[in-house]
Amino acid sequence: MGSGGMAFQPELIALMKSVLDDAAATLPEAKRTSTMKAEIASHILECAAKGERDPAALKAAALLAVVECSHYSHDITPERRVV
Repeated sequence: MGSGGMAFQPELIALMKSVLDDAAATLPEAKRTSTMKAEIASHILECAAKGERDPAALKAAALLAVVECSHYSHDITPERRVV
């Protein structure tokens, strides 16, 4: 079951996993924690549940949400926040 009780097709699950792996790989190694990956996955699921299927858009939305929520975000210049 997906976000909000939705069922996702196997192809979409594979896409979301690929996006999660790709997004996590862009993080510094020290921030590739299971907690951070779960947070990214949550945002990917949320976007997919709203109908987003573009891998770049899913990745950008998930990473942007994580950066905005992170207490580390004040250390990142606005140019680096753009994914």
